Amino acid sequence: MATCLKHNSTQNCSCCNTHYSSSDDISLVDMSPKDAKWDTKRAQTDVLAEFLSQFSGEKAECKKAHAELLMAFADSVERWQKYADRMFNCSGVLKFALIVSAATGEIALKLRGAFFCHFRHCPTCNWRRQLRLLAQFLNYLPVVLQEYPKARWVFMTLTVPNVPIDSLRSELKAMNKAWQRLKDRKEFKPVKGWIRTTEVTREKNREGYAHPHFHCLLMVAPSWFNTYYTKQSRWAEIWGECMRLDVTPIVDIRAVKGGVDKAMLETTKAFTYSVKPEEMAQDPSWTLKYMEQVHHLRFFAAGGALKDVTKDMRTSDETNEDLIYTDDNPPPPESEDAVIVAFNWRKEAKQFKRFPKGDGKK
Repeated sequence: MATCLKHNSTQNCSCCNTHYSSSDDISLVDMSPKDAKWDTKRAQTDVLAEFLSQFSGEKAECKKAHAELLMAFADSVERWQKYADRMFNCSGVLKFALIVSAATGEIALKLRGAFFCHFRHCPTCNWRRQLRLLAQFLNYLPVVLQEYPKARWVFMTLTVPNVPIDSLRSELKAMNKAWQRLKDRKEFKPVKGWIRTTEVTREKNREGYAHPHFHCLLMVAPSWFNTYYTKQSRWAEIWGECMRLDVTPIVDIRAVKGGVDKAMLETTKAFTYSVKPEEMAQDPSWTLKYMEQVHHLRFFAAGGALKDVTKDMRTSDETNEDLIYTDDNPPPPESEDAVIVAFNWRKEAKQFKRFPKGDGKK
């Protein structure tokens, strides 16, 4: 029997273009292809949860397989299991408002309810944080551009020589201090505002090494490209001086093309993962040490005319609503009277599918 999700009836309704034999069989991506990333990120969250959970297993074979790691991280095992439990329950049910366009009659799903785990490394939460930061940036941008109507935008990537994973925390602190020195250089003077994110990847050639680097989006005065023009090779030397290195690091710098919104997405791409899930099992020791090394460290910052963009981005103060509403899904008006359709996570199928018991009015 066909089911109309808008009218909650079994009649063929003109508002629905597709009918299914059972609403339980309808996946989120069937109804809304643009929401396919929910499946991808939630599956990655399960991978990370299972990875952390394996180290707190009670079975003898588990303890034997990870004896060395368990000994090294004895004080962290209980905390890892708590993180794993939180991730297993993250965004288990998604509730969407079924919105019908008055102009076209097309149906769209808009997220209205979800419970998130808020774990720093959760792939689902990090994806939502990226969207949240982008929304805050785009909302704030018109105000900034009123003051700086001729502003230009520049990408800057700052690297350092790879370091042993056990030294990552101290290296990141050194990079933060070097950034403060960089801001005081005369070459940085045309920068009117900046956003900086930190990314750490695992070195492929040497076991136990990490590659930390900064991704920066700079809002600059036009003089950056003439009076204050500085070659990329010189920027590499300057960054090396700020880091107090005896080698010249790799620096990449280029003007933004294709719109500042796309530039912001590129800058914040590290939010979509802390550790790529597919890489975790390749080097469990590296992954666990990484999580310990970056514990309580902030991986994003902003300053100058853009300093307020990230002022509400502390994970400790994060609410479910913060991760629900984004640039293309703003909070609804209080008067909204929409039908709510629910989907729950099916781990075996690796999909969100219809969950009629969660349906209802807002």
